[in-house]
Formats: sequence, structure tokens, C-alpha cells
Amino acid sequence: MALLYRSISILIYLIEILIVARIIISFLNIGNRSPLFTLVYELTEPVLGPARELIYKLGINTGMFDFSPLLGILFLRIIDMIARNILL
Repeated sequence: MALLYRSISILIYLIEILIVARIIISFLNIGNRSPLFTLVYELTEPVLGPARELIYKLGINTGMFDFSPLLGILFLRIIDMIARNILL
């Protein structure tokens, strides 16, 4: 069970790193056609899409800022805590 938790934990950590990379890429304004951007986008959108949708459905007006990465990382941390409590 510890090996399963460790695998889940590593996967969550990698997704968090990709979310941070996506934030940096968006600030650097690297073209959307870049293979690096496409890879990072495809790997992080399953987490950030639902977070963005939740913010929209709650009616939270964030203006020009996108808080979905923060919410996505929060969801990932909660999943990690739940997995730790169940598997360890």
C-alpha cells in the first residue's frame, strides 16, 4: 500500500510542477503552437478545466486573473491527503 501511495504522490507532484510550468509559460507568452505548451496544456487541463468551471459556476468574478491553478493545486493536495489517510 505504501508503494501505491508513493506512486500517487509522485503523480500529483508532477502535475503540480506542470501547473507551475503552465503559469510561467503563460507569463512568458510563448506561442500557443509550441510543442512544449501543447504538452503542458494537455496534461494540466483535466485538473484546471474543472477548477475553472467551479469558479465560474460559483459566480466568482476574478477579473483578469485566473485562480484555477491555485484551486487545482488545492484539489490535488486534498486528494493526496485522502490517499495518505486511506493507504497508509
